[in-house]
Amino acid sequence: MNANFQPTDREIQQLLQDMVGCRVAVIGDVMLDEYLIGPVQRISPEAPVPVLEIEHEECNLGGAANVAACLTALGADVRLLGVIGKDAAATKLCDKLALAQVDSAPLVIDTNRPTTCKTRIVARHQQVVRLDRETRRPIEGEVADQVISATREAARWADVVILSDYAKGVLSEAVCQAAITAAQDRPVVVDPKALPWTRYRGATVVKPNRDEMQRYVGHEIDTDAKAAAASRQLADELDLTHGLVTRSADGMTSSSRQDGAWTTVHVSARRRELVDVTGAGDVTSAVLGLALAAGANIGTAMWLANLAAGVKVEKFGAATVSSGEMIAAASSGHREKVLTIPEATAWAAERRAQGKRVVFTNGCFDLLHVGHVQYLENSRRLGDALIVGLNSDASVRRLKGSTRPVQTEADRAHILGSLSTIDAVTIFEQDTPLELIRAIRPDVITKGKDYQDKHAVVGWDLVESWGGTVELIEFVAGHSTTELIRKAA
Repeated sequence: MNANFQPTDREIQQLLQDMVGCRVAVIGDVMLDEYLIGPVQRISPEAPVPVLEIEHEECNLGGAANVAACLTALGADVRLLGVIGKDAAATKLCDKLALAQVDSAPLVIDTNRPTTCKTRIVARHQQVVRLDRETRRPIEGEVADQVISATREAARWADVVILSDYAKGVLSEAVCQAAITAAQDRPVVVDPKALPWTRYRGATVVKPNRDEMQRYVGHEIDTDAKAAAASRQLADELDLTHGLVTRSADGMTSSSRQDGAWTTVHVSARRRELVDVTGAGDVTSAVLGLALAAGANIGTAMWLANLAAGVKVEKFGAATVSSGEMIAAASSGHREKVLTIPEATAWAAERRAQGKRVVFTNGCFDLLHVGHVQYLENSRRLGDALIVGLNSDASVRRLKGSTRPVQTEADRAHILGSLSTIDAVTIFEQDTPLELIRAIRPDVITKGKDYQDKHAVVGWDLVESWGGTVELIEFVAGHSTTELIRKAA
């Protein structure tokens, strides 16, 4: 049992590079995840039920479609194969696939079944109810023949095959065995659903979660030893290369047959802020399969997949994970807080979707002093998450002169990220943060009271246009970077 397995930073970066361009066939149950989001402020006069006033609607890819989106986000070349209906949900699904750069052409249309669509009613960040439109009837006839034929072709083309089973009727034994046989010696990764699992016989990896594995073995899995025994039983009974069980906060455990002996690997979970587990299994499947396609051994592939799942659960809904996010998460400490502008934009959007109040401030923060610290603490108290826009080195030189900044933008971001009051830092190149504010859409902008009037604050009109506020905060007297530099001279 290897409980402390971890690849080096260099190995992680090289593996992520090697994953780019790998060919992946994703076969399974595609679905659309819809979200209707808004506040609940009253009870209906018609019945004792809450009235949700819809403020925002979202559509995301779910099931096998989300696995495909996770893969393209990591640079893979993906073929997605599944079954959709001929309905409005199918149109939305194909539009979302196009945005994610996933080809929807291989999808088979069955006019006798609806496109699987799950609509979640969300009161701010609390899910109230879910409405499912679907059929679980197994595919048959001409539709089944088309899927099996396309499965063989996709499996022969791919470097790795991922079978994403949500028990909606696509992954019959005939489809699964067609994929496993056509893949030959290339990896086949299975995210299983309802028993029996004999249809996955001969795959490379079958990766149930703990609840699914407990139903398979018929007893509780509450220790590493039981997880190892269960994964070994799974691999042995289904003739797999690796049996693997994902165990949420307890990590992952796999058992593999090598030269007639069993080898077990355990990867511990990394502590993350839990926001939403939706889609975590999809991310795990995508990264595990892609890492195996890039030549990783099972331990390294598990570690990277576990890392990616940890990043995912900090996001609302079925979200993808980028290579940059995984690299940041693999690095210890506050460097995880330093985001690119696209990452910062997504970060802010995720927190707003959770009903959190996002606070934004900006500055050079060249030599951090107590005035800065108290100002940032007071800013953070005005909301649930504080993001700091940091002027780049070039921007500081234009604003302050050729002798500034004293510290590089990387060092300044590093120091800001070490403060517990700051949740994220992003560097901008312009002289003002106007475009950054437009992208992030904060609920609150803070500046020092030396501005005296909110109308002098860049972006005040933007933030108020979407219902936000501008707050002017008192500075600590006698503290400034300029004064520090003068005293040190």
